[in-house]
Amino acid sequence: MAASLSYWSVGYCQCADWPQSFLSVSGVLAMAALDSLSLFTGLGLSEHKARETLKNTALSAQLREAATQAQQTLGSTIDKATGTLLYGLASRLKDPRRLSFLVSYVANKKIHTELQLSAALEYVRSHPLDPINTEEFEQECGVGVMVTPEQIEEAVETTINRHRPQLLEERYRFNMGLLMGEARAVLKWADGKMIKHEVDMQVLHLLGPKTETDLEKKPKVSKARPEEKDQRTTKDVVENGEAAGQTLSLMEQLRGEALKFHKPGENYKTPGYVTTPHTMELLKQHLEITGGQVRTRFPPEPNGILHIGHAKAINFNFGYAKANNGICFLRFDDTNPEKEEAKFFTAICDMVAWLGYTPYKVTYASDYFDQLYAWAVELIHRGQAYVCHQRGEELKGHNSLPSPWRDRPIEESLLLFEAMRKGKFAEGEATLRMKLVMEDGKMDPVAYRVKYTPHHRTGDTWCIYPTYDYTHCLCDSIEHITHSLCTKEFQARRSSYFWLCNALDVYCPVQWEYGRLNLHYAVVSKRKILQLVAAGAVRDWDDPRLFTLTALRRRGFPPEAINNFCARVGVTVAQTTMEPHLLEACVRDVLNDTAPRAMAVLEPLQVIITNFPSAKSLDIQVPNFPADETKGFHQVPFGPIVFIERTDFKEEPEPGYKRLAWGQPVGLRHTGYVIELQHAVKGPSGCVESLEVTCRRADAGEKPKAFIHWVSQPLTCEVRLYERLFQHKNPEDPAEVPGGFLSDLNPASLQVVESALVDCSVALAKPFDKFQFERLGYFSVDPDSCQGQM
Repeated sequence: MAASLSYWSVGYCQCADWPQSFLSVSGVLAMAALDSLSLFTGLGLSEHKARETLKNTALSAQLREAATQAQQTLGSTIDKATGTLLYGLASRLKDPRRLSFLVSYVANKKIHTELQLSAALEYVRSHPLDPINTEEFEQECGVGVMVTPEQIEEAVETTINRHRPQLLEERYRFNMGLLMGEARAVLKWADGKMIKHEVDMQVLHLLGPKTETDLEKKPKVSKARPEEKDQRTTKDVVENGEAAGQTLSLMEQLRGEALKFHKPGENYKTPGYVTTPHTMELLKQHLEITGGQVRTRFPPEPNGILHIGHAKAINFNFGYAKANNGICFLRFDDTNPEKEEAKFFTAICDMVAWLGYTPYKVTYASDYFDQLYAWAVELIHRGQAYVCHQRGEELKGHNSLPSPWRDRPIEESLLLFEAMRKGKFAEGEATLRMKLVMEDGKMDPVAYRVKYTPHHRTGDTWCIYPTYDYTHCLCDSIEHITHSLCTKEFQARRSSYFWLCNALDVYCPVQWEYGRLNLHYAVVSKRKILQLVAAGAVRDWDDPRLFTLTALRRRGFPPEAINNFCARVGVTVAQTTMEPHLLEACVRDVLNDTAPRAMAVLEPLQVIITNFPSAKSLDIQVPNFPADETKGFHQVPFGPIVFIERTDFKEEPEPGYKRLAWGQPVGLRHTGYVIELQHAVKGPSGCVESLEVTCRRADAGEKPKAFIHWVSQPLTCEVRLYERLFQHKNPEDPAEVPGGFLSDLNPASLQVVESALVDCSVALAKPFDKFQFERLGYFSVDPDSCQGQM
């Protein structure tokens, strides 16, 4: 939970002998840029974010106008929360005519949440004509609506009372989503997380901890008849990224005939599979080697960190083999030494193991370099490949000119290919090309190119390296892969896959394609993540705001949750883009049963109990899982000085406020005690610095309206609160984000609480241990933590 933050400064200089006319113009521009930079950072944007915004002329002009108008309205500086909303307004508003109208609402805090701003932007988009109906606008955007915790508590209580008989009968088998949905319908502008927490608390209060009967798994739904199997759960995934219906486990989706894949050795029964006079004999030899066993492989390039899309590929390849009693290879496609690093090999192996899979064998394309070279020579001998001297730029695209060297003599190509191997050509001067036209119309793909970069495994042995188009199918053939599972973009290479194996008369596996898995509000491209790291927008590949697997692990996402998410998405043929909240729901499902509870205070207020009932601290037993006390307890001290959340006390509470206030006692969770305010100690500025209270046993008087969490003799730690890294669903879409994904960063994506207080039960926690802090959410110990500092 701890780390240091780095701040980067930028220097400026001005050369004395520049022409005066240049100085005058540039001076004005520099002053304007600095003024805008100061204005934007004053809104709460980081210096990097402000500079990226200045590169977008339209956005910076609109944001400058919005900030200026807001300052005029407020007559003072703009707080960070308002600044964040103004940035969101300026970056998403398509009709500048509405800017002044919306800025006035934001500046006056009539619109004060992201939910309200989104509703406001949608309203003005759908009502382009003047004038705007102010009353209707305010109603649609929740202007003036303040949802208090007390209102949420009352709405949930009403909803639970409505379903009370059914709840008591079905207990924890009742559909709790129904309760949350009805409460949300009443309180449209309420925080969904707060509603869920309140539902959990009130249900627990009504039903008590889960019993053994409650913990029993629901009976399995009867399996569909064989004729219904092709209508699989993949149909449950709908186009807008939501999932519905009953989700089968991944193993059930992949087992046996579920996917209509061919059986090992029956490759020829696959539509589109190309046979030759040698096919049946090769398949017979293949079956003798494999014994009819299913064989798959996961073949990542070791030039980056795996992301959420790779999780689907890992689950599909390893899962299909496991579901059908087969084996899966982890094969590194290490054919481009310029981009490969040792840390990527290690990280990929770690992530495969973290997701719960063990490869049958770890192999490398470089294991087969000698065989691949011999086959390339054979391909030339058969008149199916030639050495070409067209440059890289001439080969790009699908309409490149035919090579003038396509029909050169075989002996000449053999001599030139040997010269390529011996290093007699510079990079780009010669390639080996295969004689075929691919499905997408691309002609004669490259099989080998010259690269004078030492290889991490073979050193300087080779200066020519095979391409993916040449390597992939032949490595599959060498390893006798039965099902070569690829994402949909490789469909255009299927013809070259079959062609090359058949041209060499070697065993030809079957390539099957499936849809990629993407997420909204995410960037997973290796190149773009590197840009984010270089720009200082994220710390590294494992920054918890990213969707790399190392980042998700660091954020505290359990591997079981990621696998469950992949199962929920299903094995689809079409590309799937999902909402992040569906992944988060899978995470909550796992952590709810595995992350022990603890108490933490992020914004502490000291409370002194003047009549504490003991001369020394009491030991309080707190259940690790309140809904299932059979999972044990942990002990925390309870002394005369405790700390509560500052928001759990108000001197002048609004109607319906149920926590600590004058004349309104509150219970301390798990202690059996109620505290009542006697004195509020204020500092020179008038701010409350501590509270003096008295306590009594909870059963010695009227039950308080609320129970709050607390800590005593706590640990001090740093807590990082993460939000989405990007503001728009599709940050790489120029239509949605004209300034590019770097201009779409959410300035509030990371909030650091440097002096949070946590109960001592987490003192021995190790990196990646997970807890649910009561009334706050789920937290994971960061690997930055060190002894004595979290």
